[in-house]
Amino acid sequence: MANRDPLQALSRAWQLGDAHFSTLHARAGKLRHWPYHQARLMDACTRLRMPMPDWNALHATALAALNGGDQVLRITLARGPGARGYGIAGCGETIVVLNSSPFPAHYYQWRQQGIAIGVCAGRLGQSPLLAGLKTVNRLEQVMLKAELEQNGWPEAVVLDAEGWVMEAVTANLFWRQGERIYTPDLSTGGVCGTLRAWCVDHLGERLTATHAGLSRLLAADEVWLTNALMGVVPVTAIGERVVNSDFMMTRELQQAYEETE
Repeated sequence: MANRDPLQALSRAWQLGDAHFSTLHARAGKLRHWPYHQARLMDACTRLRMPMPDWNALHATALAALNGGDQVLRITLARGPGARGYGIAGCGETIVVLNSSPFPAHYYQWRQQGIAIGVCAGRLGQSPLLAGLKTVNRLEQVMLKAELEQNGWPEAVVLDAEGWVMEAVTANLFWRQGERIYTPDLSTGGVCGTLRAWCVDHLGERLTATHAGLSRLLAADEVWLTNALMGVVPVTAIGERVVNSDFMMTRELQQAYEETE
């Protein structure tokens, strides 16, 4: 961004939401699960027809931004400026923006004790064209977060417009029924998180992506949430429904997660 007006350089990001991002947990000078974050950013660049950045340079710059402790690092990739309007012809190179912040330490307590969550009244719209992507347009999540704050919930289940379970406000969602494990099918909306991708790889054939209503989730033997910062968090209750607290599968995933970088 040298010799360039920052507002002009990022104009498509703030005017059109023409950017995407990934949020990483940095610990002891390392970026946790970097291959999954790079894969997510690459997939988004491909689907959004955005030029790829220099991945080696991006990784080196991200590492240089670390302070050696627990840290949150957000990597945003924004389409370069071009002509006025929606068209992407003539837009410049992809712009990389890094932001860091302290790690939310309460997530460690959540992992051990679990959390009781609610069910949002607000619904996610369906958007197959952008399904799974984490673009900078997070207005649905802003409104859902406001509902969390109003109700005093740490997290909540979110359904789509047709009543299918999709995710939590800031996390992906899994549940176990007997020996089978399920996660929502995100082909029409939602965000495919990096820790969700890791869980898919780890669980293999034990996992099924499915369209499920709230009643199926409430009948589960075990429920947990995942994202790159909170890790794997067991759910102790959904509204008035108390969930089995043996955390059998959650503990397996937590241990495997801690053994990987």
